[in-house]
Amino acid sequence: MRYALIMAGGSGTRLWPMSRASLPKQLIPFIHGKSLLQLAFERLEGLVPAENRYICAGQAHADLICNALRLPPGQLLAEPVGRDTLNAVGYSAAVIARRDPEAVIAVFTADHIIEPVSDFLKIVEQGYRLAEEHPETLVTFGISPTAAATGYGYLQLGAPLGAAAHVVEQFKEKPALPLAQEYFAAGPEHYLWNSGMFVWRASTLLDCIERYTPENATGIAKIAAAWDGPQQTAVLNTTFPTLKKISVDFAVMEPASRDPKVQVAAVPMPLTWLDVGSWPSFAETCPQDENGNATAAKTLHLGSKRTVAASSDPDHLIATIGCEDLIIIHTPDATLVCRKDHAEEIKEMHRQVGEKFGQGLI
Repeated sequence: MRYALIMAGGSGTRLWPMSRASLPKQLIPFIHGKSLLQLAFERLEGLVPAENRYICAGQAHADLICNALRLPPGQLLAEPVGRDTLNAVGYSAAVIARRDPEAVIAVFTADHIIEPVSDFLKIVEQGYRLAEEHPETLVTFGISPTAAATGYGYLQLGAPLGAAAHVVEQFKEKPALPLAQEYFAAGPEHYLWNSGMFVWRASTLLDCIERYTPENATGIAKIAAAWDGPQQTAVLNTTFPTLKKISVDFAVMEPASRDPKVQVAAVPMPLTWLDVGSWPSFAETCPQDENGNATAAKTLHLGSKRTVAASSDPDHLIATIGCEDLIIIHTPDATLVCRKDHAEEIKEMHRQVGEKFGQGLI
């Protein structure tokens, strides 16, 4: 049977001060009144029934998520602590496989804007069919690069696999700039960005984890064995924090692309795909005036250009005069003003705010 898993455990530090530990970016209703998680959940309508959609997120946000999505608690797979994506997808696959050993799971993230949704559903359907027809295949979805970005993994495309996919010859996670430039120059017929979305049989993923990171596989199996029993929470809380912290890209996808026992395949996803991981990317989701000012607040701009303004209070006015290429974010207890070309430093600002002013501000 088909299942969907939405990863919603990110902290969103680059979207501070609106994104906080108590309300991270994927739960903030700042995309036309809806959260990124709500959009991700609704995007699957007609593809996977609601009862087969699972969310993996931090325990601290479990009640908030279940209430927002009207999700039964059994479909919320809570993480006691963040241990990166391998353990999130591995633990989730093991729990779902305990309930359905034949499960085929599509993995999505809760911080993407993807349009048009109708085309997205058709492409994911191709991914499901590929994983169902070729049980040894780990399917990923590839996005055409728009720049020589170093923050994404790259998929080197090999031989065609059916009408819609290619075998992945190499999975290269976050290359240095010279290599990223080489990949970008080669074109999307040779290299695609890894979208962070996958489809696989639960059993195939778990077999890969056992081969490549056996120490993680042991802990994941222990958690699954206790699931739906009286020791479920106790075993999860004691075992999960001990798992080696590593991404699924490094731990599974890279070695799998070299493993003759399995196959990594990429299905191109030629859609509008936006990773809302920073204020400049958030700005792309907002209405813009004739001077390129992106607004998610009550604003008034005089002679300002290419400025991003957002507020958690819809009645709070942000007024600018002669500003250019600024980010201005207002919340009740913290306001950020930053040049757009320094947006990557917000993560460091977040760290220093926590050190100097305490956890309440982060």
